[in-house]
Amino acid sequence: MTGTGVGRVLYGCMGLGGTWDDNPYTAADVRHAEAAIGAALDAGITAFDHADIYRHGKSEAVFGEVLAASPGLRQRITLQTKCGIRLPGNGRPGHYDLRGPSILRRVEESLTRLRTDSLDVLLLHRPDPLAGPKEIAEALDSLHRQGMVRRFGVSNMSAAQIAHVQAHLDLPLVVNQLEMSLHRRDWVEAGVLLNTTAATSNGFPHGTLEYCSANGIALQAWGALAQGRFTGSEPNPAGELVRRLAARKSTTPETVLLWWLQRHPAGIAPVIGTARPDRITACRDAVRREPELTHEEWYELWIAARGTPLP
Repeated sequence: MTGTGVGRVLYGCMGLGGTWDDNPYTAADVRHAEAAIGAALDAGITAFDHADIYRHGKSEAVFGEVLAASPGLRQRITLQTKCGIRLPGNGRPGHYDLRGPSILRRVEESLTRLRTDSLDVLLLHRPDPLAGPKEIAEALDSLHRQGMVRRFGVSNMSAAQIAHVQAHLDLPLVVNQLEMSLHRRDWVEAGVLLNTTAATSNGFPHGTLEYCSANGIALQAWGALAQGRFTGSEPNPAGELVRRLAARKSTTPETVLLWWLQRHPAGIAPVIGTARPDRITACRDAVRREPELTHEEWYELWIAARGTPLP
C-alpha cells in the first residue's frame, strides 16, 4: 500500500478488550488478546488497527499489555488508531469531535493505553461538521512535529471531505478507511450504476475511490468479512459460491472474500475484525498469496451477492 508501510491485510482490534462498557478488562481478556494477536502474526499480518473508542479504550489497553510483555514486538508491527468519535455518557450525547485540543488529548490517551511513544498512522474516525480544516491541520502538524504520529489518514470520508482537509495540511493524507465488502458493495456499484435509475438509491460518494487512487491514498476496508454472512451456516447463493471457489482454489471461504476486495485495481487492504484465532488463521492466504480470482469469477461473486444481474 502506497505511503503507509501497511501490508496487504490489517488486523482490526475492535473485538479485543472485553465488554463495551466502563467495566475493567480482566486477565482473561488479556489472554484472549494475546491469542488473537499471535494468530494474526502467525498468518503474516503485522499491521494492527485500533480506535480510541473500541471497548471504551480497553481494546488499546489490552493491546498495550501484550506489547509490554513482548519485547521487540512494537518494532515489528505497524500501529494505527483513530480518534474523533465521543461515546455517549455522563448525560452527554454521542457526537463527533475533531477540534484541535480534542485530537491532541485523544492521541495522548491512546499512546498511554498502547504503552508506546508514537503511532505509525492516525486516522480521523468520522467527519465533524463543526471542526474547521485549519484547526484539524494545526493539530496534526503538532503531533507530527512532536514525533507522536508519523503519518495521517481519514476514515469514512468522501473525496471532497479529504480534499478540504488536505488543502490546509502540508503532510499528505495517506489512508481512507471505508466499509467495503461483498455485502457492502455501494463503493463499486456507484461507478457502474451511473446513468441508471438504480443510481438514485446508492449513497456512496461518487469518485471517492478514483480520487484516492489518483492521490496515493491507500484504501482500507473495514467490515471486510461481512460479519460472516457468506462464511456462516446460513445458506445463501453467494455463500455457496464462495465455498465452491474456496474448494476449487484450495483455500478458505474467508480468503475468497478478501481476495474479492484485493482483486480490485484500487489496491484495497482488508481489515479483518474477528476476535476468533481460527478465523484469523483462515485469512492467511490473503496475506501470502496473490488474489486468484479470474475476471469472470470476480463478477460471478458480485452478481451472486446482488441477487440480480448488472444493469
